[in-house]
Amino acid sequence: MVLGWRRSKISHHAGKKHPDVELVVPNHFRCPISLELMKDPVTLSSGITYDRESIETWLEAGNFTCPATNQILRNFDQIPNHTLRKMIQDWCVEKQNFGVERIPTPRIPVSPFEISEILFSVAASARRLDQYRCLELVQKIEKWGGESDRNRRCIVANGAAAGLAAAFDAFANASVERNATVLEEILCALNWMFPLDVETQRSFGTQASLRCMVWFLRCKDLSPKQNSIVALKELVSCDQNIVEKLSDMERVIEILVEFIRKQICPIITKASLTIIFHLISFPCSSEKIKLTFVRTGLVSLLLEILVDSDKSICEKALGAFDGLCGCKEGREEAQSNALTVPVLVKKILRVSDLATEYSISALWKLCKYGGRDEGRVLVEALQVGAFQKLLLVLQVGCGDEAKEKATVLMKLLNPYRAGLECIDSVDFKNLKRSF
Repeated sequence: MVLGWRRSKISHHAGKKHPDVELVVPNHFRCPISLELMKDPVTLSSGITYDRESIETWLEAGNFTCPATNQILRNFDQIPNHTLRKMIQDWCVEKQNFGVERIPTPRIPVSPFEISEILFSVAASARRLDQYRCLELVQKIEKWGGESDRNRRCIVANGAAAGLAAAFDAFANASVERNATVLEEILCALNWMFPLDVETQRSFGTQASLRCMVWFLRCKDLSPKQNSIVALKELVSCDQNIVEKLSDMERVIEILVEFIRKQICPIITKASLTIIFHLISFPCSSEKIKLTFVRTGLVSLLLEILVDSDKSICEKALGAFDGLCGCKEGREEAQSNALTVPVLVKKILRVSDLATEYSISALWKLCKYGGRDEGRVLVEALQVGAFQKLLLVLQVGCGDEAKEKATVLMKLLNPYRAGLECIDSVDFKNLKRSF
């Protein structure tokens, strides 16, 4: 097989023009797996040399043999072939006039032993509360992670998240203000190690760690604020005990609602909506929590977001809105807002299956438990085309719960249909808003 570069443009060398040529790569410079020029040649115990990325992919897939010879490998050591790599680099330099770029000298990838060693030092510095030494070590881990995806996978696979989470808890327990620098650095490193395993969740989800992250949410700097909200989103998404702990913390609700109101950046907005959804939807979530969210003006904020938002934000906002409609005060606030019914009907079958389910559920709650405003909500829903949308949902198919609620809604809407024209959802710009 011939492998080479075909020059697309005429190059100049010593005043001479070179026509289009095909440059053949020497066979021993090519990886036996990818057949591409090797960038980081390594030799296995079988004596065959491969490009590091190709052979690592082969081994990570669960293979125990040498691809070329099919013999079982005595070990998985990958010895850098410096001689061959230097020959490839020299060849690239020699052929640079033909459009070949020199292969850069690869960095030596981090080893499991090095990771274990540095995590041992992190644990020791955390026990001594030596934030400066710990900061040094965490920055070294981040540097390794920044060098390659392979390094990141190796760091995560060897328990770095659990070690850093334990250190975070230790420094947070001692003093958040005094250890803020190292805590911020650990939080930054942990953010690319998600999702977390159960052991890490336990260390990272302690009262001290959660208080520290909430403290960072009140910082002026964007980076610690963003890292903290993303970490909290990860934790509440996988552990209901953490949801309960977080809901009891002072000013958490006000901070989250303020993030929604200001929309500092999409990452913070999405993470805040996810956390709010879990706080509201938590099985043991009290009416007090929902009422607090309602009184902060969250219902109106969510409707404003829903008018024009991307799929991800829309789903999360609808989930939170549906949760708020689960309490009387939330329904009353929603019914008093002119955007509520048009927005909910508009989102049915327009965003995603999940968004459709949340929209139908919220409408169902407003119509079924709407009290004295139930008739008005039903009439308004008909006027913006709810009956047509629900009928279409049943025709195209949906989940059992959504189907049941859509059927109930259609029965509730049916008596009001006489004399009312079912039209498409109205333009939101012409609606008078309640805020």
